[in-house]
Amino acid sequence: MSISLNSLCRSLAQIAPLSLAESWDNVGLLVGDRNADVERVMTCLTITPSVVDEAVDADADLVITHHPLPFRPLAKVTADSITGRLLWRLIRSGTAVYSAHTAYDSAATGINQAWADLLNLSGVGPIVDPEPGNSLGAGRVGDLAQPIAADEVIRTCAVHVSASAPRAVGPTDHAVSRVGFACGSGGSFVSQAHRRGCELLITGEATFHQCLEAESLGVTLALLGHYYSERFAMEKLAEELSVEFAGLNIWASRQEHDPIRSLSV
Repeated sequence: MSISLNSLCRSLAQIAPLSLAESWDNVGLLVGDRNADVERVMTCLTITPSVVDEAVDADADLVITHHPLPFRPLAKVTADSITGRLLWRLIRSGTAVYSAHTAYDSAATGINQAWADLLNLSGVGPIVDPEPGNSLGAGRVGDLAQPIAADEVIRTCAVHVSASAPRAVGPTDHAVSRVGFACGSGGSFVSQAHRRGCELLITGEATFHQCLEAESLGVTLALLGHYYSERFAMEKLAEELSVEFAGLNIWASRQEHDPIRSLSV
């Protein structure tokens, strides 16, 4: 079975409406012919050399990546740069590229909502105040059914995505009731999380100064790792698409991995 690339793009846009993407983002169909047929589809968090190797070797017709490639406009596509080399290989193999990125972060069934659902939060809404009449926006914040120690909440999240080395800023032995999520590089949401009453903000990574800001504001900040805060959602997306398009061969990249590893000292 095969379907048109355009049909799959429409389905992806329903899951993660591109209007939800941040203004600086590059989302939607980034490489490819909408009229082409697709049979083999791979999801991934980031397009890397090993991911491209897998896509080319597996004759993937489409790669659905969370992080856009290209992210910034390109004046030329040549093998003289890493981005150009990756794109050139995909183009030569006839592999299209689609990314929803921040649209998927903020979608009603997207990454941050998945985190809120994991903890069964109530009163869930965006961390950044939505526009009037719009309940969607960046990040998520909500209330636990009852106060739970911050370290227990962090441990639950880490175990869910097999993050073996989560880090934290601030105390973790105190009970928290209001929790925020900002997948990926979410340190920029510290002040907004504080304004929304979050006692704990869970993200992938943050800068040193964002960590200091959290400490100063009294917000416990949990860092699961950028990869672990988002990769699980691309596996979930592959499963969902496999149900919707049962005749297609859809899988999450088997070669992708976290580039960061912990060392014993």
